Amino acid sequence: MEKTLNVAGHKCQAFYFTAPGTPIVFLHGLSYTMDIWEKIGVTELLMEKQVPFLALDMPYGLKTKCQPKTRNPLANAEFAAEAVKDIFGSTVPILVGASIGGHVALRFAAKFPVKGLFLIAPGRALEDEDLLKSYAKFNFPVRIIWGSQDNIISGEEMRTLSDKLPKAKLLVYNGASHSAYKDAPEQFKRDLLEFYANAE
Repeated sequence: MEKTLNVAGHKCQAFYFTAPGTPIVFLHGLSYTMDIWEKIGVTELLMEKQVPFLALDMPYGLKTKCQPKTRNPLANAEFAAEAVKDIFGSTVPILVGASIGGHVALRFAAKFPVKGLFLIAPGRALEDEDLLKSYAKFNFPVRIIWGSQDNIISGEEMRTLSDKLPKAKLLVYNGASHSAYKDAPEQFKRDLLEFYANAE
């Protein structure tokens, strides 16, 4: 189902599928839209497996039609939280976030309940003192995916982040770039389904 969401002062497109269980919420990278998850076949796979999900066009996206746009991470986290509420009510989600979407997912988890985080090279994850302090309270499973050819986020940064999150595990995708899920879609889908099965 596709829908235009009017929540938290933003009007954005969303693609979702409802079924019983924990929903997966997808937050794309800066230069992508919600379509990326369809392009790599992950939304089709989840529908096949009867896993509920919500893929959002985000207000920070350069190519999204969201109005108004904002790069403010807290405003984006608020928008995502309201969108989840709009589609799934009070059900607690698992968040998948790529790059800036990963940063927004971390902000979301610092403020709202989540069942787990599946992050692909989250940006600026170690820069904010308040955010860093909140990591000690993240008592849910976290996976961090990093492509060995990523020239935007360093492996050292991802290892440090992984160490700061109590239940985090770092997965390195050899030969993949910053958008590791796009370079290794089959590996990404396998890892996501395995994570989902254990976090649910």
